[in-house]
Amino acid sequence: MTRRAFLLFTALGIAWGIPYLLIKIAGEELSPSVLVLARTALASLVLLPFALTRPAVRAALPALARHWRALLAFTVIEISVPWLFLARAEQDLSSSTTAVLISVVPVAGVAVAFLSGRSERLGGRGWLGLVLGTAGVATLVGFDLTGSQLTAAAEVAVVVVGYAIGPAILARKLGDLPGLAVVTASLVLSTLIYVPVVLLGPGLPASLPSGAVVASVVVLAVVCTAAAFVLLFALIGELGPVRATAIVYVNPVVAVVAGALVLSERISVWTLVGFAGVLIGSVLVTRRAPAAASPAREPEALVARA
Repeated sequence: MTRRAFLLFTALGIAWGIPYLLIKIAGEELSPSVLVLARTALASLVLLPFALTRPAVRAALPALARHWRALLAFTVIEISVPWLFLARAEQDLSSSTTAVLISVVPVAGVAVAFLSGRSERLGGRGWLGLVLGTAGVATLVGFDLTGSQLTAAAEVAVVVVGYAIGPAILARKLGDLPGLAVVTASLVLSTLIYVPVVLLGPGLPASLPSGAVVASVVVLAVVCTAAAFVLLFALIGELGPVRATAIVYVNPVVAVVAGALVLSERISVWTLVGFAGVLIGSVLVTRRAPAAASPAREPEALVARA
């Protein structure tokens, strides 16, 4: 790994590992829908000018318009709904617990692919990964969560399903378009969706939130959303799509450490046991031979993020 690749990998691991912490902080004063609107709107303002400077993105605009149904479906399933339920879930769950539950996305993604008939046979290692990942989640939910946290865990399940299905839509319907074009368009579209949702629902905050909340939203939108995708595409350019997938195993570790250090969140033995099961299961179930991956496009596992 080159020095540039190492720096990109480290930066993206942090950028995709701290959103859970930031969502937890922002959620103390902002309703879930307002938080999603603020995140997508600010990220769109940052990413859109950058994306439009890319000839490939500008050239893809007519194709995006023609595939507006697939783009809308991807936006709703991958961004609009998951980010809302994620913010709702963190009202009752710690950021570290949420990160552990979300880390089962690679396992869920392979399960969705298998059930839809578009994945090769899992084999013994793949099935073992599915069992371990499922057992890890079951351990966490069964031994570490109680009361309203179980409802929040169900909300995280909605996020996991969305993150697992969204990449399938991307690969099947939008696979020939630049990833940056799709992501930017989805953020803009999600912003437009949430403007009426917020205005007709909780409304905008009556006063400016605290400095900590404003800072959290800015970092969440600019660093963890807009900049993170730029880092992702640069990392793929350095490492290739197969090796870059290793980032999905770093993010939850960063999230758990950040929650413990910044918010003093309790990390129980069951949290660690469940996390180990999910992490090992994800590695086993998503491991592919080099020949099985296409170098032309970023792996689906990398689309999911907090």
